Amino acid sequence: MLIVEELLKALRKVEGLRPSTPALSVRVPWDVDGLAVDVADDLVCVRVVATRLPLPALLAEAGAVLRTALAGTRWESARLRLVVTDVDGDALDGSRPDHPIRP
Repeated sequence: MLIVEELLKALRKVEGLRPSTPALSVRVPWDVDGLAVDVADDLVCVRVVATRLPLPALLAEAGAVLRTALAGTRWESARLRLVVTDVDGDALDGSRPDHPIRP
């Protein structure tokens, strides 16, 4: 589905979020990132994994770029739901000097 590809392309612009996809032990001949996106007439849901913090700023940025990707499509007025399914361990590593969560 073309809109899924456009949404994934937009999401890749947000440093700190990636599509949430299942771990597969075998290679598949398609891009599994598309499994992170569900599109219905009135709802677009994108599941993500955070690789950085803070989350509110990342989600706001993602919402803006995804809304831009939806502009001019039949889903322009659909509700947009971002679901954080996981936070990457590196995002929680407080040993980095630039990390927002310090011990």
